[in-house]
Amino acid sequence: MSTETRNTSGSRAIPPAIDRVDVRGPRFAAWVTTAVLVLVLVAAAVSPVAAGVLIALQAVVFAIGAAAGPRKHPYGRIFAAFLAPRLAPTSETEPTPPLRFAQLLGFVFAAVSLLGFALGSTVVGAVFAGFALFAAFLNAAFGICLGCQIYPLVARLRRNRVHGAVRGPSVVTQASASGPDAPTAVSAPN
Repeated sequence: MSTETRNTSGSRAIPPAIDRVDVRGPRFAAWVTTAVLVLVLVAAAVSPVAAGVLIALQAVVFAIGAAAGPRKHPYGRIFAAFLAPRLAPTSETEPTPPLRFAQLLGFVFAAVSLLGFALGSTVVGAVFAGFALFAAFLNAAFGICLGCQIYPLVARLRRNRVHGAVRGPSVVTQASASGPDAPTAVSAPN
């Protein structure tokens, strides 16, 4: 189903514009997140309580990023206020919905990590903080946003569920069903 709509004259309307941000902002946020998560893991070795406090603060940052988007994200605000004015104008932008989804995934990892530390399981806390660290570092160092890579799949599944779309077999299913081992129809003798 298309997101295009028709206006009252019957002509096609332009789909709503998707908010976009400078790619350098989320990369900066990923570097700061990486540093915070490294501190969480170091603190976990010394004081699970300190690690729990740090991951709780990072969970709040993830929640703000997921709910309000990259422009309201605390690290994004630091980037916009102090770094962006000193940089050349951006030549590359990215849409905000995948970034918000990535922040939601970060929040989930941080929340499970916090739960682990709160319940006395330093291993669970450290493992989930490590998952979040891995994702943040990939984005910071290589520009690979795991949440952004997963987002189109989740959006497609959600769209299909919302619209109640029931689709026929996939191309792969059809191709495998028509392969050399597929049953063939035998015509009845006349």
